[in-house]
Amino acid sequence: MDRRLVFGLGAVAGAAVMALVAFLLVPSFTPDNGLEPGELVLLSGKDQSDGGQRQELVNQWNQLHPANKATIVELPLGADDQYSEIVARAQSPTGQADVYNLDVVWTAEFADAGYLTPLSDVDTSGFLAGPLATCAYDGKLWGLPFNTDAGLMYYRDPGKAPRDWNDIVHQTQEVFAGAHDPRLRAGYTAQLSDYEGLVVNALEAIWAANGELVDKDGNVRIDTPETQTGLRRLAEGLHGTDPRVVLPESRGEDETSSMEAFGAGKTLFMRNWPVAYRHLQQMASDDSAVPSFFKVVKLPGPSVLGGQNLAVASKSTKPKAAKALIEFLTSPRSQQILFERGGFAATRDIVYLDAEVKKRYPYATALLDAIRDARPRPVSPHYVRFAQAFREIIKETLDGDGRVPSDASTRLTAALRGQ
Repeated sequence: MDRRLVFGLGAVAGAAVMALVAFLLVPSFTPDNGLEPGELVLLSGKDQSDGGQRQELVNQWNQLHPANKATIVELPLGADDQYSEIVARAQSPTGQADVYNLDVVWTAEFADAGYLTPLSDVDTSGFLAGPLATCAYDGKLWGLPFNTDAGLMYYRDPGKAPRDWNDIVHQTQEVFAGAHDPRLRAGYTAQLSDYEGLVVNALEAIWAANGELVDKDGNVRIDTPETQTGLRRLAEGLHGTDPRVVLPESRGEDETSSMEAFGAGKTLFMRNWPVAYRHLQQMASDDSAVPSFFKVVKLPGPSVLGGQNLAVASKSTKPKAAKALIEFLTSPRSQQILFERGGFAATRDIVYLDAEVKKRYPYATALLDAIRDARPRPVSPHYVRFAQAFREIIKETLDGDGRVPSDASTRLTAALRGQ
């Protein structure tokens, strides 16, 4: 798309926006312009969009580019298994892929290890700043954002959106002090099982308490009072309050099980990703016993920025064609389809202005605000090792008395350095 058009989108409103989006949804032919011939392989996790919209976009690409038909090779659903499989393939003699669909926290590691080819001559206008920044490392651009994500706060209507953690505690106490639904077990549920969700929720708890885990200079700050307060609140909510502020089962919950707990009426509040909205609506329509009256707002504090980036594999023999595929899949038109039809949070702000998107996803404005306020996890080529070390520290804190281990800073600093 012409750069002048993209920069001018911010001034478009009302009917003009709808007209533009309608234009974006009309397929257009793009000549191959010297792309290396041959099939392309996109290595990715399972497509969890409604109706398999990623595959639909690849089908459209294949119709427009018969000399460069693409195939999506799906990996196991779990993030840890996906990571191991992509690394193994990247280290193989051929790389076995032309494009990688990477979790945003893997970009730095894959770039540092030489698994990716940096992108040049790419029009990045129109992308949201946060998601685009996750594609950069060491002064170079290594990919384009395929989809983004930010945590949202789900709460029961006619309750009130919580202003902060103390408000969650207060509302929990207030509800339990009076007549309440017998299914209610606690105030809040989140994803505190031993996986990446534990890192995400702990970081958000730290930021909500005005703490930091790693500062802008790369220094570990887990020993600060604010950071320790954020983790202590979670521990106290799990074990030390009556009524329970945090559902005890949260220590074993992921996105699905926490959503089921909230949907079953066990808690007043839930932190989860936008995808939970569609599933909760489905649960309510399938089971009349499931409470269907809930609202969604951005978290009281910053969310962790999630999402995935598309990058060209360094061992691809068709880097120009791979880059063209990435540009097609991250174009305004493709982003519109992925969000409106598939439910994947778009990486371009123009999509959130569309009336149909707002109608289908009432949380769209809250999500856009959450993405703009979201913060990345620590950027490091050793992030996976760092996250594993942090998870161990979180578990010791939550399963103990709420105090952070005295050697936490030393352990995290070593992990951040790859030691």
